[in-house]
Amino acid sequence: MQVRHRRSDLSIDQQLALTTAASNLARQFDGIFGRETIERFLHSSYDEFAIRAAVKNYLPLLAERFARQRLRALAKVEGKHDDGVPVVLFLCTHNAGRSQMALGFFTHLAGDHAVAWSGGSDPAGRINPSAIAAMGERDIDISAEYPKPWTDEIVRAADVVVTMGCGDACPVFPGRRYEDWDIDDPAGKDVTDVRPIRDEIERRVRALLASLEVPARA
Repeated sequence: MQVRHRRSDLSIDQQLALTTAASNLARQFDGIFGRETIERFLHSSYDEFAIRAAVKNYLPLLAERFARQRLRALAKVEGKHDDGVPVVLFLCTHNAGRSQMALGFFTHLAGDHAVAWSGGSDPAGRINPSAIAAMGERDIDISAEYPKPWTDEIVRAADVVVTMGCGDACPVFPGRRYEDWDIDDPAGKDVTDVRPIRDEIERRVRALLASLEVPARA
């Protein structure tokens, strides 16, 4: 994986945070992946966010979270670990609105019975505030989420890939179940205009859970 900047460019605090993150991941994936693989995924994840971030204070934490997701996906792909529950990946262009709302609904409704991830072909710098507000009206908090790209191992680990507006940029791998949802982009819309989009996403998520025979919370 290509490293887009020198590790020597990091502050001492950032280097320490990444070292701590690597130790956390090494403990979690002990016996599954070696330190070299873990550090490679962690640092390449850091680079993905560093390209777009104006403020780098939280990048080590985001890198650790994204690397954890990628390593879980790789473990499933390589047959080293599988929770045995369906994995759904929601993809859109900026991973700031539609896919994040779908992720929020899916995670809230499915609980521990299924796993959801999300990604974008051109990730934005932050989650759409109107999407956060609209989901908050349903008591689902997506404010702690963050726009991120997808990677090959994440797509390959998904049982279902739901695309929303990413067109030809959406990845296609054999053996995956694909659904394309024609849903308006909430970018630039106020909360009033986002509510119908939110409600349509909820309807589709509930239908998807039913098709997967995953019980949804009332």
